[in-house]
Amino acid sequence: MLAALQAKLGGIDARVFKAGSCLSGGVVGRGETCGALTGGMLAIANEIGRERLEDIPQLRKARDIATELYLRFRHEVGHSLCGEIHKLKFGRTYRLYEPEEQKAFHEAGGHDDEGCPTVCAAAARITADIILRLRGDA
Repeated sequence: MLAALQAKLGGIDARVFKAGSCLSGGVVGRGETCGALTGGMLAIANEIGRERLEDIPQLRKARDIATELYLRFRHEVGHSLCGEIHKLKFGRTYRLYEPEEQKAFHEAGGHDDEGCPTVCAAAARITADIILRLRGDA
């Protein structure tokens, strides 16, 4: 998801992309917060986040904007937790840190057009909309 944003929008530092490496599957496959949503927040923070710990006004501004992403994502996808998104899409949660569960997820359509790619697309689309607005392009 970060790679798609980087390709379309530019300006996302390679370190941000690298930092998102372990987010898939809801943080290392544990079903926690959706990695695409978290990646979107990283992209927004890369754009508008604070540069110094003590810059509380900028932190608040970035958090307000990230909250917009969160709320729009939840509204469109139905949840923010990877495991709960699995339940909505497939009727059950998959433990993606287990190889047999990864296989079952894939066989259930987890990587098909109506699976994870639609969730990642929603996060990328909403994030891009917000970043373009921040840049004055929207």
